[in-house]
Amino acid sequence: MNRMRCTADSDHRPPRGRLLFAAALSALFGAWGAGSVAAQGTKEEKPVPVIVAEARTETVADRVEALGTLKANESVTITSNVTETISGVHFDDGQRVEAGDLLVEMTSAEEHALLEEAQARLAEAERQYDRVRSLVQQRSASESLLDERKRDLDTTRAMLVALESRLADRIIKAPFDGVLGLRNISRGALVEPGDVITTLDDDGFMKLDFTVPSVYLSALAPGLRIEAKSRAYGDRVFDGVVRGVESRVDPVTRAVQVRALIPNPDRTLKPGLLMRVEMLVEPREAVVIPEGAIQQQGEDHFVMAVADAEGGAPTAERRQVQVGTRKPGLVEVREGLAAGERVITDGNDKVRPGQSIEIVAVDDGNRPLQALLESAE
Repeated sequence: MNRMRCTADSDHRPPRGRLLFAAALSALFGAWGAGSVAAQGTKEEKPVPVIVAEARTETVADRVEALGTLKANESVTITSNVTETISGVHFDDGQRVEAGDLLVEMTSAEEHALLEEAQARLAEAERQYDRVRSLVQQRSASESLLDERKRDLDTTRAMLVALESRLADRIIKAPFDGVLGLRNISRGALVEPGDVITTLDDDGFMKLDFTVPSVYLSALAPGLRIEAKSRAYGDRVFDGVVRGVESRVDPVTRAVQVRALIPNPDRTLKPGLLMRVEMLVEPREAVVIPEGAIQQQGEDHFVMAVADAEGGAPTAERRQVQVGTRKPGLVEVREGLAAGERVITDGNDKVRPGQSIEIVAVDDGNRPLQALLESAE
């Protein structure tokens, strides 16, 4: 019985040759691992070349996008107040005029004749009034006669004012400085009230009306900056300021209408043009860094900051930051980084936290990457 147990135990033991092979294999992998660690240590000692940028302070703002339509600062449709024929046209299509310039004359021969008659009657009424007043002072005429002559004088003056108004209705002048539209009438044509003669727009400044969600209502105020673009002018940016905010919120769209004013010194913008608007709300001074320095992992954002080592090469420090609004090429950092600290913008994907780095160039935002690399060489 004992012999059988011993035999069974001996059958489960590994052969002597197999134990020796396993020991040799373990020693081989141990030596390879040690060599790899040594090689890795040698690689870490060599600084990694990187390009860095310094966090700086700039004015940033949250951007609210919208679509708006341009209007002239002042705009009128020139029409006639009376039914009459055109006797003279003194403007052309698209002409620029000043306030008071004569645009259209209508037939007014009858009104001129009546005006001359009224002026003559007024002169006679003034003479009669002065004569009676002199007689009253000499006690040669009654006060009632003077009152009668005063009434005649006032009546004649009123008739003269009425005739001057009738005559003015037949002369159309520019109410303000601006540019005229297309001419829709010709000399000799009969015009009636409501007929469009032309249009007049004051395009020195343009009004831009657009709607903004009411969630931004607390941030809306006159004086906010806006930036507007139109497909008609490519990437050109037109700067303006908010002039006013509608006093009511639309109960259907829950949006509020905003009006901005855009200077138009070169008369490029035209009424009716569709504009893409970016309104800059809550302007503030903030720390900004280049976009290339941001590393995103899920919903978290990190940067590789430069940690200066005493008596040695600087090292990389992985730091979590909280980002805010974005500008072209720049990102606002609300927490985790202070102005003046340096971050890695190129090469941050090749370094590990605590690894030594070699700064080959400093990105100041004014030179492209190729120029930075050439200067580093």
